[in-house]
Formats: sequence, structure tokens, C-alpha cells
Amino acid sequence: MLVNTRELFKQGQMKGFAIPATNFIDLDSARSYVEVAEERGLPLILAFAQSHKDIISLEEAAIIGKYFAEKATVPIALHLDHGADKEYIFKAIELGFKSVMIDASEESFEDNVKVSKEVVDHAHNFDVTVEAELGHVGANDTSESATVTDSIYTEVKDVIQFVEETGVDSLAVSIGTAHGVYKGEPKLSFDRLEEINNMTSVPLVLHGGSSTGDANLNRCATSGIVKINIYSDFINGAAKAINEKPTEDYVQMKKTANKRMKEVLNHYYDVFNTKTIDTLEV
Repeated sequence: MLVNTRELFKQGQMKGFAIPATNFIDLDSARSYVEVAEERGLPLILAFAQSHKDIISLEEAAIIGKYFAEKATVPIALHLDHGADKEYIFKAIELGFKSVMIDASEESFEDNVKVSKEVVDHAHNFDVTVEAELGHVGANDTSESATVTDSIYTEVKDVIQFVEETGVDSLAVSIGTAHGVYKGEPKLSFDRLEEINNMTSVPLVLHGGSSTGDANLNRCATSGIVKINIYSDFINGAAKAINEKPTEDYVQMKKTANKRMKEVLNHYYDVFNTKTIDTLEV
């Protein structure tokens, strides 16, 4: 079933679990993620990043995402990841995305508040939930993020003001992760996460989950984070599987890649302690 994230995150907060946000870039990846969600009876955030618009268009992503979400028996939130401009985000809402992210995290605090509020005011007219980012989760490759940037930690003192002035439904916080693959395991600031989680009731989300380490991600999922983004581990895992079992058959190659992506998601469902959603109004 196609849903927004409101009830999913509410239950994540109550029960202490996170939901994987899986970035899809084609029909195969989207189908693989949703099949795992169905097999396990678990919720899923099916995400498409604006930076991937040169792989498939927003219109194609909407068709693919809505198709799989609407026929699924488990709650699936079709989410626009890292929306960089209002026009693109508004188009995603028009096309049927039920959750969107406005990423103005590299702007000044004042400009981040301004554009995030404008997106919230528009999206809530269509019962679409909005995620924004405070601080900045950097990127060490060009995965979900369009540029290579350094991380800037979320300032605890800014959280309450940002949430109150924007009305966002969830907040991406920067505590030491980065988009892409790490050289070594990152050191996360769980003290910063605890401070933020204790001062606000808004659901908190984490970007840059790939290669962050199972222990780190499990601790995040049971310490206030309700959504964790994964992308690089899927595509790198698929590439590794193809290299391990080379074939000249294109169809078999896709099956090999899809199988590995499903294994990665199954693994992260366990790491994130993801639980079923008890009741859901749609």
C-alpha cells in the first residue's frame, strides 16, 4: 500500500526501530526491494534521489514506485530523496510521491528554514510528509548526493527553532556519517544524537548508512533514528556479485544482481530491528 511516513515513523519511535530507505534507480532495484518487504511483512521507504534523474526520469520513477507500492500488501512510502529545488519537489508531489525531502542543508540557517517551510506548506496540502536536513551529511562520492562535500554536524541549539519554524515531519541529522563508501568505519557522535533526540519529538533520520557498520546502525535504530538511507551497499554489492559469478547472459546477470540486493536489504532489516506496522489508516 502506498502511504506517507507519518504513522511509520510514529511506530518506529514507540517500538525502537528504523525503516530502510532504499534508493532505486531502475525497475529491477525497486522490485527487488519491495519483494523483500513483502516476504518479511515489513514497511519500506522506497526512495528516488533527484541526483539520479539522469539514470531514470522523475516521471519514470513515479510510475515504477507507485506501481510496486500500490500493489504491495505492506506499507510502502514512495519518497523523493535529496530534493534540491522546490519545482522538482512540487512535481514529485504532483506525480504521486507521498514523502519528499528538501535538502537545503548547505544554505544558511535562515535560508534553510525559509525554503523548508515553503515545501512543508505546499506538501501538507496533499497529505505528503516532508523531511529536511539540519547540519550537513557530506559525500565522499557521487551517490545519493550530487556533489562531494564535507560533513557539518547538526547544532543541538538550532534543532528546536528549526522544527518549530518549518513544521517538518522528520529531520535528517548529521552525527558523523557521509554518503558513499568509507575508508574504515566512521565514528558516530551518539552523544549528539542523544541530545537531539531528548529535546525534540520530531522523528530523526540518518543519511549515509552504507558501510557505517552494523553495530553503529543498530545503535542508531534503537536510539531514536527511525529511517536510515542505504544506496552504495546495494549497487556495490550487486557489482561484486556479478564479478564473482560472471556470465554472458544479460538476464542472468540481472538476476545475480537482484539476488544480492535482496540479501543486502534482508541483512539491514535485521540490523535496523525493523518491525511490522500494527495498524495503518490509508
